[in-house]
Amino acid sequence: MSTTASPLSLETTEAAPTGNLDITVSRAELLRELTAAQSVVERKTTIPILSNFLFEAAGDRLTITATDLDQSLRTSCPAKVKKPGACTVPARKLYDYIRLLPEGEISIKLMDNHWVQIRAGRSNTKMVGMARANFPQVPEFPTASAIKIAAPALRSMVSKTIFAISSEESRYTLNGALLVLKAESMAMVATDGHRLAHIERLGETLEGITGEKKTLIPRKALGELQSLLASGSGEDDDFVEFADDETTLFFRMGGRVLTSRKLTGQFPNYEAVLPRDNNKFVIVRSEDLMGALQRVAQFADERSGAIKIRLEQNELRISSSSTDSGESEDIIETPYNYDPLVVGFNSQYLIDFLKAIGNTGEVRLEFKDAQSAGQMRPEDANEDQKYRYILMPMRI
Repeated sequence: MSTTASPLSLETTEAAPTGNLDITVSRAELLRELTAAQSVVERKTTIPILSNFLFEAAGDRLTITATDLDQSLRTSCPAKVKKPGACTVPARKLYDYIRLLPEGEISIKLMDNHWVQIRAGRSNTKMVGMARANFPQVPEFPTASAIKIAAPALRSMVSKTIFAISSEESRYTLNGALLVLKAESMAMVATDGHRLAHIERLGETLEGITGEKKTLIPRKALGELQSLLASGSGEDDDFVEFADDETTLFFRMGGRVLTSRKLTGQFPNYEAVLPRDNNKFVIVRSEDLMGALQRVAQFADERSGAIKIRLEQNELRISSSSTDSGESEDIIETPYNYDPLVVGFNSQYLIDFLKAIGNTGEVRLEFKDAQSAGQMRPEDANEDQKYRYILMPMRI
């Protein structure tokens, strides 16, 4: 099976506005959209046009596009358009410069030889642009097949899974999270082979879905989506419209459209590793567990981060030791009436989960034995959201 989808096309579109762009925009509105778009721009690229923004002015709006060929972001802001047209501007330089300008109106004008003039108050700058014809074509949002997803629900699912995605390039199907959409529920799963985060939200209403729709979303696109969901564009922020075609994923939030090439390949059968009979459990306050883990982790082996969890009569002991730094133990008193158990885990993996739940409330730790995966979940009464985190044990 092919492991990569075709990237965005480097062919250019003919229908876009051409001509000597001449516009006036508000600094605040322009800066807000440049901030959203600049994170997509590649810092180091061998294709110079990719380090530019594409500006297209028509009607009463300025459309801004950024792409790195894997993903793109298209956004817009109100503008007084004296002359419609298009130009490209070095993204990082423009963003840094606009940030340093005082509040007020900015005029942007395309000059000869692709230079772009920027005037604001007493400041007058000319930047070296590139031909608009070299800018890659970015696919259009396919409105017909879009599915509406509640933005707060999607934001919560991304933040509770993104940290468990593998960063090993060789494991390409684990370099993303799996989104599973059904008519009345949605779920997201991510794993790196050592741990797995799974969140399911029930009681959702997703129109246009029959059966089940599974989509693998690359880590990079999830990170971009996360910051777009956090910043919002002020309009229609309650929903994200999601669509896809053979090669591309599309997310539309308000006036912004994020595209990403699809990850192809088969996501592992995660349901097979979800623990079924972890019948020994303990419930502790997240804050107490986080404090103990952070203290004890200071003395864990630097490479493995391994800590030991020992469960005995009504207490949870967390300990670590390394030849370089010494040893440490913390004890949390909590009801526990099963057989004693000793199991090792990577301390950072445990801390990641507690951060994802906001380090609040209580957390339930469920075990079977020292060789089997452990499971953690928030101990709350939220029936509509099921969040679980599965960890492979370490030999200690």
